[in-house]
Amino acid sequence: MAKRRKSINLFLMDGTPNGRIKCTLANWTGVAYKIPRTELDKCKGREDLSQSGVYFLFGTSDQTDDNMVYIGQAGVRKNGEGLLCRLIEHKRNSDKDYWTEAVVFTTSNNSFGPTEISYLENRFCGLAVEANRYVVKNGNDPTPGNITEEKESELEEFIDYAKIIMGALGHKLFEPLTDKPKAAITVESPEEELLLFMKRKSRKSGQVIEASCSKQTRALSSYKAVV
Repeated sequence: MAKRRKSINLFLMDGTPNGRIKCTLANWTGVAYKIPRTELDKCKGREDLSQSGVYFLFGTSDQTDDNMVYIGQAGVRKNGEGLLCRLIEHKRNSDKDYWTEAVVFTTSNNSFGPTEISYLENRFCGLAVEANRYVVKNGNDPTPGNITEEKESELEEFIDYAKIIMGALGHKLFEPLTDKPKAAITVESPEEELLLFMKRKSRKSGQVIEASCSKQTRALSSYKAVV
């Protein structure tokens, strides 16, 4: 069955594709942001970035050029700060100098609590490790939390939409690498492998005619007339 088509809205907040991007999907309560590390300060005061959510820090290793990602969660704190505050803390952390941009997921109705973001962080980490496109920099496996089956179904739907958004924002984090086709193995047969041999005597001349065919040439490889 063909996949249902989607309508994605990408809002270039700075008027350029290299700047901040807000992303929404039709019939979805989720909201995603793609924020360059150097543009975090411009996001101050945005209400939805003060909410709970899950974030991804993307970068490249200086030693190996491998794509790297750190996946985390951010809850609302007593000071009212959430996602953006956590990203700013990572920017100040010298241990995470590798990342150059962040992608964050939250909701338009501020519906994420501690249980939801713990489950999402766990699932996103598992999917990224399974796809094996990026080096996942999380030191510990996040716990999935304890959720009801109804909530699990709801969050899995959120994950399906988030995977579409992530691809649209240029990161194939959740798309597994396809296996390269294996090279065909050719077994060479011995040069003198004989497939066909014929021998007959000519009635007119009385000569004996012999003919043979090998597998490689598929043609007459010898002709011998015996008187």
